[in-house]
Amino acid sequence: MLLKRTNIEERLSGLKNRGEAEALLIRDVYEILNKDRLRENEIKNRIAEKPLSAENSFHFDLLETSKIYHLEQIKKICIDYRLRFLDSRYFKGEIPSEAFEEIQQLEDNHGIELQGFKILAPSKMFKLEDKDDPLLFAPIGNGYYYLVHKWGNDLHPLRRLFAWPFKNISNLAAVVLLISYLITMLIPEGLFSKSGTSTEFWIIFFFMFKSIAAVVIFYGFALGKNFNPAIWDSKYFNA
Repeated sequence: MLLKRTNIEERLSGLKNRGEAEALLIRDVYEILNKDRLRENEIKNRIAEKPLSAENSFHFDLLETSKIYHLEQIKKICIDYRLRFLDSRYFKGEIPSEAFEEIQQLEDNHGIELQGFKILAPSKMFKLEDKDDPLLFAPIGNGYYYLVHKWGNDLHPLRRLFAWPFKNISNLAAVVLLISYLITMLIPEGLFSKSGTSTEFWIIFFFMFKSIAAVVIFYGFALGKNFNPAIWDSKYFNA
């Protein structure tokens, strides 16, 4: 069997064509990546700036109903766990690339440009003005919001318990009373007198209550703290 002779010109032309095809492929990939990067930067600017619109024209048939929340539901979660629900421009944490991908996918599916982003997160994750697990929302309208993306770690399982005293003045007073009672119980009987009477116990308890209440009030006024219902949607540090 005779082997076909090698045509160097054909081989050279083939290498050239393959090289040109690879160059075109690389150029196409670069253009796609560059376009995605430009679009991501544009979305970042929209998230970081004051929103132009308070709602978005979603196609409701394309939305996942499990991700639609009313403002009252969001407010309750914020109050229970001492969180804030603010415009995304106040957020100082880093938004992951997956969130931008979700936004791009939503915009492509609905043919819109999303506006008015809000984030639900602990206060420490916002740049608050002086006066562990964020959720990014986009407004739908009529008090409803669509959950775009969630990232970070889940809240501590005891966070709701820790936030309970700060829901209102009654809860805080109950906690102060309980702590005062427990501390009073730890004081040995007869420490201040030879006879440990119930009168002595209640005098010590009253003294403890006043002391702890004074510390709590001083801490609250000095640091400008407030109860959960007053801060959940406030952009001020000392609201």
